[in-house]
Amino acid sequence: MSVNRTRPAGRHDRRRPETVPSQRRTPQRMLRPHHWFAERLLAVLSGQRPVHWMLGHTIGEAYDQLAELAPTTPLRARGARPVVRQCHGAQPAPGVVEACASIAAGEQVRAMAFRLEQGPDLRWRCAAVELGTPTPPTRSSPSTTPGRPGD
Repeated sequence: MSVNRTRPAGRHDRRRPETVPSQRRTPQRMLRPHHWFAERLLAVLSGQRPVHWMLGHTIGEAYDQLAELAPTTPLRARGARPVVRQCHGAQPAPGVVEACASIAAGEQVRAMAFRLEQGPDLRWRCAAVELGTPTPPTRSSPSTTPGRPGD
């Protein structure tokens, strides 16, 4: 009886290790820093995570801005879980990304802007965050739109 040294003892099938299919169903996609931060900021500003979750990921005034905004959970929506709809970033200088994201929860859409800075350790940190003010729903019928004063 010959001994097959390519398979572990007790294994009877003929598959070789390199033919075993990968356990991952899809290749893991690396997120750009602004996408990753948009998701984290949304989690804090919707009340899903506490503010201190961002402690090591903020610099300067950003943590204070989050601590001021978070208690009101400005991105929380009733009935619908908020999600990042779109996120765009621009690099005005090396090591700096200025980003904006639209956050959707049901029919409500909010804007969020933030600035990321890359430190000497090459880690990205949030340096500023701002939220757009919610606008009231627009009316589709011109007859229900109030006129300007003096008309």
